[in-house]
Amino acid sequence: MRILVTNDDGILADGISILAQELLKIGEVEIVAPDRERSATGHAITVLRPLRINTVKLRDLGIKAWAVDGTPSDCVKLAIEDLLEWKPDVVVSGINRGPNLGTDVLYSGTVSAAIEGAIYGIPSVAVSVAAFENCHYPVAAEFSRNLVSILAEKGLPPETLLNVNVPSVDKRDLAGVAITKLGARVWKDVFERRVDPRGRTYYWMAGTVEEHEGDLDIDAVAVRHNMVSITPIHLDLTKHDLIDELRTWDLEF
Repeated sequence: MRILVTNDDGILADGISILAQELLKIGEVEIVAPDRERSATGHAITVLRPLRINTVKLRDLGIKAWAVDGTPSDCVKLAIEDLLEWKPDVVVSGINRGPNLGTDVLYSGTVSAAIEGAIYGIPSVAVSVAAFENCHYPVAAEFSRNLVSILAEKGLPPETLLNVNVPSVDKRDLAGVAITKLGARVWKDVFERRVDPRGRTYYWMAGTVEEHEGDLDIDAVAVRHNMVSITPIHLDLTKHDLIDELRTWDLEF
């Protein structure tokens, strides 16, 4: 099995090395990732300047790795179109530091890299640890290895990827695996207003998430109950059941 690994935390992040090391147990691995943290870049691609790459040696892993001065989506495009000598069987993006739950997937560079893989018709997975401190990357890496092994056998429908969030707990404290849907993530007090030494106002994006209870089939709820959340995401954003109603509107002018 040939596996492309990428992320949005940057090629030197702990999560990507631990993930790659675990995936080496089941296949050939190569890494193409941003040269620095590119969190919350969404599905941005670089079109107004050239992209530059450098080869990187990662912790004696003995695998090919490239650092790209672009976005996670750039990395997957560049890997498939030019850098790799083979087409990947699977694309794995992660392991991200911090959760990617609910509507936050629209902003996530981690998820967007997996979306790019799905656009190329490759089974793709985004993996995140649901914490920003004391991250249990080995637990998420082991789970990812098992999932990728199954995914290589089962495959995914077209234009579909898996978004995985792993609680940052010891393996023995996991409460199981939940197949979930995306929940709503509502942020409170998103911008903090400040004044710089020259008296000019600026804003720093901050805020906290308002957590809501619900069924375990919601990704954030499952993670809060120490369950691994797996959400299938489809690229078709069309609201199909509204099409016929829209056709009844008098839209001529």
